[in-house]
Amino acid sequence: MSRKVAILGGTGNAAVIAAAIEHARRMNATDLEVAGFLNDRAQVGEYIDMFPVIGRTGDAQRLLAEGYWFINAILRIDGNRERIAMFESLGIPDDRLASFVHPMAYVAPSVQLGPGTVVMPQVAMSPGTRLGKGSIMMVGATMGHDNEVGPFCHIAAQACVGSYLKIGKGVHIGFNATIRENLTIGDNATLGMGAVLTKNIGENEIWVGNPAKFLRYAE
Repeated sequence: MSRKVAILGGTGNAAVIAAAIEHARRMNATDLEVAGFLNDRAQVGEYIDMFPVIGRTGDAQRLLAEGYWFINAILRIDGNRERIAMFESLGIPDDRLASFVHPMAYVAPSVQLGPGTVVMPQVAMSPGTRLGKGSIMMVGATMGHDNEVGPFCHIAAQACVGSYLKIGKGVHIGFNATIRENLTIGDNATLGMGAVLTKNIGENEIWVGNPAKFLRYAE
């Protein structure tokens, strides 16, 4: 029996994740079925890619009562605090957050995935890593072994994350960024696309470049 999933978001990550779930469903590799999006900017009934907008974010409790499951894809590059707070205010219990691992991803048996996590095609995740609640690994990202990744993190496509890392809550790691081992990245920090990180990042800091350097604090 399928589990109907409402994805929070729209154009961008949410649409990409929805398409991946549909691809896996056609391969008979998931019991998830995308019902549509919860989106506060589009009109209910409007389509984004091939899926409809079925409500506003504030409709989450109604859909919860109707038996839906949820994935949160409303994340921001420049600091995630407000968007995480918005999602947490919806009161969706962890046991109704749908986790999705695409069948074309490699996830080592000892990897621990929190509720509502998403692992996209061509991802590789090595042993001993924990991926926190609501975190997303996009297409082709690589995650080393023995990492602690906090909740609501976004690992963009082709990012290469080393080992023995401690990554906080709401962290964004940009396209094709590279992170060496044994580092700490603070809550709500951002590493820009193509950056090469060799030092620790503090909370709310944005680092860019090769080698990566502090740019500014998240707004």
